[in-house]
Amino acid sequence: MADSDDNGGPVAGQRPRGGPATIRDVARLAEVSIGTASKAINANGRLSLETREKVLRVARELGYRPNDLAQSLHRARSRTVGILSNDSFGRFTFPIVEALEDRLADEGMAVFMCNATDDPARERRHLDQLLGKRIDGLVVTARRSDKRSSIASHVRDLPVIYVFAQADDANALSLLPDDEGGARLAVEHLIHLGRKRIAHLTGPAHFEAVALRHRGYAAALAAAGLPELPGFFRNGKWSEQSGRESVATLFDGVSAEQRPDALFCGNDMIARGALDALRERGIRVPEDVAIVGFDNWDVMVAGAQPPLTSIDMNLKTLGREAGERLVAMIGGERMAGVHRLPCTLVVRQSSGYAPAHS
Repeated sequence: MADSDDNGGPVAGQRPRGGPATIRDVARLAEVSIGTASKAINANGRLSLETREKVLRVARELGYRPNDLAQSLHRARSRTVGILSNDSFGRFTFPIVEALEDRLADEGMAVFMCNATDDPARERRHLDQLLGKRIDGLVVTARRSDKRSSIASHVRDLPVIYVFAQADDANALSLLPDDEGGARLAVEHLIHLGRKRIAHLTGPAHFEAVALRHRGYAAALAAAGLPELPGFFRNGKWSEQSGRESVATLFDGVSAEQRPDALFCGNDMIARGALDALRERGIRVPEDVAIVGFDNWDVMVAGAQPPLTSIDMNLKTLGREAGERLVAMIGGERMAGVHRLPCTLVVRQSSGYAPAHS
């Protein structure tokens, strides 16, 4: 029997003599068959958690590195996944990709990421390059969740998931945040605080997220028996300046009785601009006007004065869920449809806190 530590495994760092470790060395020191060692390392087959962890620990301690090329030829898999994005800034893509990579790493899979900006020709070139690497699956993501053209005709039977993006294809699988549900959370929170004149400041009307968040806003008001007041729904740009301009329209030259007592903003940048504009006018937040944003972007919410209550789209959860589903699809499962994952309300000082019973 091989030398072992107190837990019955090989001594850390011990390597066989005469060259790099082999799968045979791993099997011998883990006291399992070569087939069992292979299943544990390649994350397939049925093994007990204890056996799998023991084999992987031994492989790490020996510095064992499987022959990736031989494995891919044997399984017709490359153990790689492509990510195709047009989010050059990375505000939405990076948290998704970080969680996705973590999940795929659990399966011993690596990621190739390509940024296509908004250039269809560039996207096609990147797609051809990824397919040339014989990727096992593809994730398509974006900086907005609106529909885009499907790539199904270019990839044949390759498993594809759209994350924070959706294809104009009923057979595609899309994972998105629940914009409507998130908006309802925001407005219900303001209603629980006793606010009754709630305005909604948001982005351009052609964004699907704008329509869905407005629907959630209107539904929450209706459920509470509150009217959607004229002029209180305002489209603009996704910018701080847009928030400032909406505040000027809603508050300048308007009596206190006609002003909003709360603002639900379609993103944190609009909310930040609105908050600054209110402070410049001597209007207290949250005492006079409560504010809730959307995105929970740490750069915006933490630097706001006061810190900003916001809806978190849980992008890392979205990324990990995408990883789970992609692994299943690579394993042969078929999935389709649009699936919206819940958002979360993160309460800070800009709205005030609901009573404990709420």
